[in-house]
Amino acid sequence: MKASDKYTVETITEIRTWASNLFSFKTTRSQSYRFIAGQFARLGVEGDNDELVWRAYSICSAPYDEFLEFYSIIVPDGAFTSRLAQLKVGDQVLVEKRNYGYLTIDRFECGKDLWLLSTGTGLAPFLSILQEFEPWEKYENIVLVHSVRYRHELAYQEFIRSFKENELFAEHAHKLKYVPVVTREQAERSLLNDRITQLLTNGELEAHVGLPIDQERSRVMICGNPDMVQETRELLIERGLTLSLRGKPGNLAVENYW
Repeated sequence: MKASDKYTVETITEIRTWASNLFSFKTTRSQSYRFIAGQFARLGVEGDNDELVWRAYSICSAPYDEFLEFYSIIVPDGAFTSRLAQLKVGDQVLVEKRNYGYLTIDRFECGKDLWLLSTGTGLAPFLSILQEFEPWEKYENIVLVHSVRYRHELAYQEFIRSFKENELFAEHAHKLKYVPVVTREQAERSLLNDRITQLLTNGELEAHVGLPIDQERSRVMICGNPDMVQETRELLIERGLTLSLRGKPGNLAVENYW
């Protein structure tokens, strides 16, 4: 694969398997590639007949890291992920030179609590955001909700909990409230056990965290499967929260991960 004016050729340097259908990988990073925490990249691999197949992937790594990290689900018979899952350390992927997306904290003004609501691999952009100092300084509380089907799909738990020991973030780490959620198996008491939309409807999520979601305090980011994003957005708009638009800051920012 050769670089072009639209993309660079990067090399896979590390692969981690989280579950049979979930993995993350790191690649080299062009010195000229820039992004804001929360944005996504477009990755390309060679498909059948040497055609290039492109997909959007939120970036897990921090804007200051010398590598790029991505978190992926394997879609059975998927033109992209089935090929991506076969790649090994040393293989190449293409990265478009442009960055994309508006799931960034500069969408918000003021606010006391930052809610990060995710399902599955929609966790990725929030991992990047948490590695920036600004949200820790700006908010009194950061609530990271990660909903998956089964407990073994709760990836990055060790990393999320490591902020307490991180010398850069330890002073603010008490602000982080990590809320793992499972939906398809009975969970122990420490885990919530329903869909995010239901936990919002019945008040269980806010009761568990000890914070309300309201217009004055809350700034909410949503990333995950399209149904969850749409339903959660509608629920919160019914409560009076508003979407952040260019030049018109609100309470909500969303990204459809698919």
